Order: sequence, then C-alpha cells, then structure tokens
Amino acid sequence: MRASTRYAEVTAGVVYIHSSPTALCPHIEWALAAALGSPAGLRWTAQPAAPGQLRATTDWIGPAGTAARIAQSLRSWPVLRFEVTEDPSEGVDGERYSFVPNLGLWHGATSANGDVMVSEMRLRVMLQAARELGRHSVYDLSVEIDRALGTAWDEDLEVYRTGSEGAEITWLRRDVG
Repeated sequence: MRASTRYAEVTAGVVYIHSSPTALCPHIEWALAAALGSPAGLRWTAQPAAPGQLRATTDWIGPAGTAARIAQSLRSWPVLRFEVTEDPSEGVDGERYSFVPNLGLWHGATSANGDVMVSEMRLRVMLQAARELGRHSVYDLSVEIDRALGTAWDEDLEVYRTGSEGAEITWLRRDVG
C-alpha cells in the first residue's frame, strides 16, 4: 500500500483565455500567478472572432485540483471566455471547465483522450427524471444530455478556438476525435 501524502499527485493542464478586454489582461495574469504559485507567462494576441479583444494560452503543472482553482478565480470576470483543462492523474479523472458570459461556468470530467465523460449516476438521474417528469410535463432527455456534455458552451466557444495568423494553434476543438 502506498503511503498517503498531504499533496495530491502532480498533473498538468492548459488555460485558454479565448477573449478578454485589454484592461483585464494584467488582472488575469495576477490571478493565474496566484492560483499557480508562479508567473503564467501569457503571450497575448488579437482575437479575430471578437475585434478589440485579446486571447492567450498557457500550460500549467500543479497538484490535482489546480484547474478548479484557476476556473474559480477567472469566473470573477463575467466578460471573459475561457477554458481550463486538467489531465488525468493517478486515481483522478481529467477535467475541463468552460466559461461563457451568457451561460456561466460548465464543468465536465474528461477521459485520457479528452472526451467528456458522463457518470453512471448522472445518467440514472436523467433517466429517472425522464420517466417521472415525462408523464406530467415536457422533459427532453436530449437537452439534459447536451447540458451534461457542455454542448452550448462548445458551440459558443468554437469560433474563438480557431487561430489566426500568428496565433497559437489549439487542439481543443469540437470536431476533433
């Protein structure tokens, strides 16, 4: 049996700031530095999908749960569009957080290849609701599955994920896989 440690396994992830007003960029860097314990080193470039807005990407390394801390600090600015990923580590699923101003924060567990995973218990709750509520009102199971998969967030963010000349390339795209 492995000895328990105070700190979780080290993992890695990526922060994608898809769009930010210029005035917020230094604040985002400070928030990331606080969450990561070191400077984030963001390189800001223009966001062609939102003229006047900037975008940046940075990799991070830290203990499991770091993505949640980053997402929590970034959601303080409701004008941002961002995603934070965390790779799976020993005994811990990967995660993805997506934030869109009109939708708020979405969170999903991810597999080793980045697919969103919906747990058995969540599926059982959806099916039970479909059985019970479907008799008395309109309950659309496909809407609930889309919500669990973060479909609305993906649809909103897709245009921001594509690069332009000089922008870093991102592999976090809806149509990959």
